[in-house]
Amino acid sequence: MSFRSRLLKGVAALIILPGWLNMAPAYNTEEEEALLELYGDEEMISIATGRTQPVSKAPAIASVITAREIKTMSARDIDDILQAVPGLHVSYDTVAYNPIYTFRGIYSPHNPQALMLINGISINNLFMGNRNLVWGGMPVESISRIEVIRGPGSALYGADAFAGVINIVTKQANEISGTQAGLRYGSFNTKAGWLLHGKEYAGFDVALMAEFASTQGHHENVDSDAISASGASLTPGSTSNGRDNLDLRLDIERAHWQLRAGLQRRRNVEVGFGVGAALDTHAQYQSDRWNADLTYYHPDISDTLDMQAQVSVFNTSQEVDKDTFLLPPGAPRAPPAGLIGNPEVWERHWRFGLTSQYQGIENHRLRVGAGYNTSDIYRVREENNFSGVLRDVSDTDAVFLPEKHRNNHYGFVQDIWNMANNWELTLGLRYDDYNDFGDTWNPRAALVWSAAYNTTLKALYGQAFRAPSFAEFRNQNNPVALGNSGLKPEKIETFELALDTRIVDDIHLGANIFHYEWNDIIRFVPDAGSTTRTAQNIARQKGYGAEFEMEWKPSHRLSLLANYAYQYSQDRATHKNAGNAPHHQIYARAHWRFLPAWTLTPALNYVINRKRPPLDRRDPLDDYALLDVTLRGTAFNNTWEFAAGVRNLLNASPEEPTPANFNIANDLPLARRSVFTEFRLNFQ
Repeated sequence: MSFRSRLLKGVAALIILPGWLNMAPAYNTEEEEALLELYGDEEMISIATGRTQPVSKAPAIASVITAREIKTMSARDIDDILQAVPGLHVSYDTVAYNPIYTFRGIYSPHNPQALMLINGISINNLFMGNRNLVWGGMPVESISRIEVIRGPGSALYGADAFAGVINIVTKQANEISGTQAGLRYGSFNTKAGWLLHGKEYAGFDVALMAEFASTQGHHENVDSDAISASGASLTPGSTSNGRDNLDLRLDIERAHWQLRAGLQRRRNVEVGFGVGAALDTHAQYQSDRWNADLTYYHPDISDTLDMQAQVSVFNTSQEVDKDTFLLPPGAPRAPPAGLIGNPEVWERHWRFGLTSQYQGIENHRLRVGAGYNTSDIYRVREENNFSGVLRDVSDTDAVFLPEKHRNNHYGFVQDIWNMANNWELTLGLRYDDYNDFGDTWNPRAALVWSAAYNTTLKALYGQAFRAPSFAEFRNQNNPVALGNSGLKPEKIETFELALDTRIVDDIHLGANIFHYEWNDIIRFVPDAGSTTRTAQNIARQKGYGAEFEMEWKPSHRLSLLANYAYQYSQDRATHKNAGNAPHHQIYARAHWRFLPAWTLTPALNYVINRKRPPLDRRDPLDDYALLDVTLRGTAFNNTWEFAAGVRNLLNASPEEPTPANFNIANDLPLARRSVFTEFRLNFQ
């Protein structure tokens, strides 16, 4: 069956199946409760300004996905959720299929341009600037909501709040109110379970959350790689995507205090395709990522002043469990045993921040903050056989990365001015000073006009920066990529116009247009007369596009959601398409309660027109459409829940881009059709 035929069947199914077709405080203040009463079902967001407000009024292009929606989608990982955000395409890297969150065409293999927060605190690492090379996914049962900003956020969050910000807000005791448990089983021998408990103990609100998962992962065929012609390649072969995950979270609250802690343990993480240009079926990794933060929030130091103080620690590791083969045995220019490189990194981040909001000036909300962050790569280990013999070069001059730290002092100011009836102007400025590459200023401005009680217009401007990662800044003794201590941060300047309206209570529409200029892009450039590449601020990119959203509830039994995103990005040096990101993306989902206790939820994700970057002569990537369908039922007054679903119902063959020098004939293949079943138990 052709792709077009499968797509038409998918669209028909989507229409016919329904039947006819933070940095903000974690406490529910009186102000927030009043907002919820005033705006009804509209979602609230905190990361746009540091205070809770309706998404339609926030001075940003934002989306919020709640726990209720997450369950409706039967999401297993945050990637399942984020594919529903307009302007955000979830691609994947060849290393362990790590997600690449591509906002509005801003694509890079390791994806340091997207900032990820857990409860408003960054989990981006120092080594690569991303979430971790041993990411292993993130489960969703402990998530209260996910807040996403498309566009710059450095005026509030500093480094890496560049192309977009993703804030994962975890559940509190009052959101669990008892005990919740569940089990899931599916294709690829995937098993998952969770146990959540929330209750008050001696005046303390306590939430305990545990999630585990184990999978053999999808194993998709790879026909060729960069060394296929040599005869030493492991292709044709298949990718490897198994892993074992354990996630634990704790939330304790009392009065003005809140303590949160978490552990993300990853074991037996297989390598996906591999770290080099040759298929690797051997390597396995592991990682421990734990975080803790203590927050004190006083909402009324005086009638016009509040204050929040927060201290946090985040520790992360990238460890090798089984040897990583950059080239397999017998490959050209490799030792007889193959070319082996096992880099391991441990790093720790301490952060302290103090913020306050003052409302003593009529029609103004003045927010100021300052803080200190210190990030330390405190342990580096490496085994390699680059000299022909496998040896441990840790704690020697031959190691790939020195043990160094990065310190950052910052301060910011933000003023929200109700300048006239129904007009609100937000102005912000943040200053960051780093010990290794200098300082940077990042402003923002947003004008929001509530043109009617159900219509909002926004004009937005912002700048952001992305700090060079240590791999770009300090890599050494690497046969492929070398760092450059003279690097400057990447910079971006973005302009946006947006409309948000509710034509009637049951129809919500949103639209925006954007334009950005991305400068000082860091890329690894070939060194003359050498096989190495050195990081340089060498590229520029500009882009523009539009995004449209629609939510419609034609009846109490049926709700429909759809969005469309268009973007065009151009490499400024060649004046050609920057490549890798889709020009068009369509997402649609229906939720149909066809019986009192049963619902059906089909969802379609259609990725269209992905060009290759300049100098990549391969044909453009094929379009693909993924159709997912979930059936869910409840029993015994919602105490029991059952769900069953199919991912990629039409068994499409989706692929994500790979570097040209990898010579993968079918790029990076994603999973084909899979199924799952799920049981939930909720009791007080």
